Amino acid sequence: MALHREIDGGQPIRPQPVERLSGRHVRRQAESSWHMATGTLACPACDAPVLPAPGGVSPHDPLSCGFCRHVGAVRDFLSLAEPTRPTRVAVRVRGLALR
Repeated sequence: MALHREIDGGQPIRPQPVERLSGRHVRRQAESSWHMATGTLACPACDAPVLPAPGGVSPHDPLSCGFCRHVGAVRDFLSLAEPTRPTRVAVRVRGLALR
């Protein structure tokens, strides 16, 4: 069995030489996040609860209501006002560490 062939049976792929990058710039995800607030995600038009995507979303990501089909940014659906309803979300801050 040849492991270095194209899927369509073409010629083997030849490795390309590695080039050095100028300077030292490493971008990595910060290993920690900070709990900023607890809020509720609900549609601003009909007040129906809205579920965020798994793994988290950013304030500018698009979000839509499954009930009335209202579309907007996540920040439009987020309410930090008391009392929070049973559809609570944790608002966390994550940063990037640059070196």
